[in-house]
Amino acid sequence: MLDWSFCPAVERDPQRVSGAWVFRGTRVPVSALFENLEDGVQITQFVEWFPGVTIEQVRAVLDHAAKSLALPQVA
Repeated sequence: MLDWSFCPAVERDPQRVSGAWVFRGTRVPVSALFENLEDGVQITQFVEWFPGVTIEQVRAVLDHAAKSLALPQVA
């Protein structure tokens, strides 16, 4: 599982969206981005469909995920 606490584009509040990581300033779960990308949705479409989420936030989330996956895993 990725540690989203270091990604400035997201936030988590136990009182909102069941404590899921969401795009900062929205109620849109980060997981929605990955689910839509898996379904072939373009990033520009995602931003259109989810008002409040910016292209910069999406890029920051994808960059954070890519960098996190490139780190060596501790067993």
